[in-house]
Amino acid sequence: MLPKEYRTITDLSGPLMMVEKVADVRFDELVEIELATGERRRGRVLEITTDRALVQVFEGTTGIDLNATKVRFLGKVLTLPVSGDMLGRIFNGRGEPIDGGQQILAKKRLDVNGFPINPYSRDFPSEFIQTGISTIDGMNPIVRGQKLPIFSGSGLPHNRIAAQVARQSSVISGHEAFAVVFVAMGITFEEASFFMEDFRRTGAIERTVMFVNLADDPAIERITTPRLGLTCAEYLAFECDMHVLVIMTDMTNYCEALREISAARKEVPGRRGYPGYLYTDLATLYERAGRIRGKKGSITQFPILTMPEDDKTHPIPDLTGYITEGQIILSRGLHRKGIYPPVDVMPSLSRLKDKGIGKEKTREDHADLMNQLFAAYARGKEAKELAVILGEGALTDEDKAFAKFADAFEDQYVRQGEYENRTVEGTLQLGWNLLTGIPVKELKRVRDAYIEKYLKPLLGDTPSGHPREMTAAAGSQGEVK
Repeated sequence: MLPKEYRTITDLSGPLMMVEKVADVRFDELVEIELATGERRRGRVLEITTDRALVQVFEGTTGIDLNATKVRFLGKVLTLPVSGDMLGRIFNGRGEPIDGGQQILAKKRLDVNGFPINPYSRDFPSEFIQTGISTIDGMNPIVRGQKLPIFSGSGLPHNRIAAQVARQSSVISGHEAFAVVFVAMGITFEEASFFMEDFRRTGAIERTVMFVNLADDPAIERITTPRLGLTCAEYLAFECDMHVLVIMTDMTNYCEALREISAARKEVPGRRGYPGYLYTDLATLYERAGRIRGKKGSITQFPILTMPEDDKTHPIPDLTGYITEGQIILSRGLHRKGIYPPVDVMPSLSRLKDKGIGKEKTREDHADLMNQLFAAYARGKEAKELAVILGEGALTDEDKAFAKFADAFEDQYVRQGEYENRTVEGTLQLGWNLLTGIPVKELKRVRDAYIEKYLKPLLGDTPSGHPREMTAAAGSQGEVK
């Protein structure tokens, strides 16, 4: 049966169109709109009442004549044609190839909204992913199946970090197939060119699928772009048994598009004008990460967002932080010092880090070393603040050592080259090298056995005035649990 044609458009508002006197129309149904000029556009049903349908037009409503435009409801939802051939390809926010290649020969057509994962079937994330960036691998490790966002700010190099993670990330537990799905929303043409050129030049494009929505594309496409990317990731992970890293930049642009459409629908706004369902909407994206029992593949998410006015309490980072398993925060202060990547390790957190590190995963000393570096850096920053107020002469020798450590930590551990891919062993070794500048008696977060094994060889026979005090008190400390 052919779909009915309607010429009962009564209202246009931004990307929205009201069609009246409709019958048998469903929520999220695809719509074909034929203009008087013969141009065809696509849309989907946003809202349905008894005989009215609110349609969201993907290409915008500019040029639509209320009287001469035909509307057809197609009786199906938005789907994405998927295949293993999508690797190495670049698509727009509608899922169409924009790299000059052929259309994808679809093995399946999947609903872009995905299918809910039974919570019972979820497997716990537990395998370490190496990004090659010390501040992530060493201090806030990301594990397979985790969702770990980057909280950035306007003007900070989050795009460069995103490209670096996409180039360098790998699973070190085996030689399993690894892929990257890169989703860009509302980025400029210059940024899009940077990503495309970088991936092509470094060969990372071979294992990457890109979905690019530009700033001048319709805002409505921004809503569908991450869903297309995640649908592709689900196919690669659960049908092709690949480990997929999904990088989404910039989630702020996505939320702005949501706000725009909410305003066009004349909905009652929530916090700062964003819709009241922002949390739910973000959760429908972020919760598509994870592992499923009995399936080899996994989806790990790395969303990137710019905090408006560097405000962590803004609805976008605030709600994102509730849903995701931690956050990596970029520091404007480190960026001003010329440090790349400017990751502020103190407020950053990976809630699942303990599950992905340790013996047979990274190395046995990883957890202890990480805790000691956090503690030493925190104390070093305190000592530096004290020196500003009281002068360096008021500091003890230990405080001076920690202050020196804090500077060395930022300069050697945090700072690394944009194309410098550090192994996890290299990162751990660097951490131990930095700890040589601190009196051994002050290393209270590391087990004695690890100090003997990893630190003593670096100090040599004469530990340069930093002997470990093996007093009864220190000896009774034993292993730190």
